[in-house]
Amino acid sequence: MKSNSLHKTERLDKKKLIEKLFGGGARSFSVFPLRVVYLALDNVQDEHAAILVSVSKRRFKRAVKRNRVKRQIREAYRLNKQPLLQTLKEHNLHIAIAFIYLSDELTDSSLITERMKTALSRISEQLSAQSSAQSES
Repeated sequence: MKSNSLHKTERLDKKKLIEKLFGGGARSFSVFPLRVVYLALDNVQDEHAAILVSVSKRRFKRAVKRNRVKRQIREAYRLNKQPLLQTLKEHNLHIAIAFIYLSDELTDSSLITERMKTALSRISEQLSAQSSAQSES
């Protein structure tokens, strides 16, 4: 059985990569209450996927609430990342993903987990379609 942990190496912390992710060329979509921004990376890192979690200070003034939402998102990713990582390994891809929380209210963890599953499967589908289109041409 695979490890379901979320190591520090799986966190997106390099300033240049974050600027590249939000600078343009990245794909994005929304699965309320999450907005997902991802970018395929050409430089090979240790991990196949690196994530960033963002909760706006405008939406939650109190750090306690922001941190709670970040914990919920990280936990949902940690528990549901295996199918995405499998797809990335099959196609030998590396990606950076940002999860941005959109709602003004706290959300139940089960809803966030459900939406995270939807988002991760959508990323997998788009990446496999993209890589199969590149291999044909």
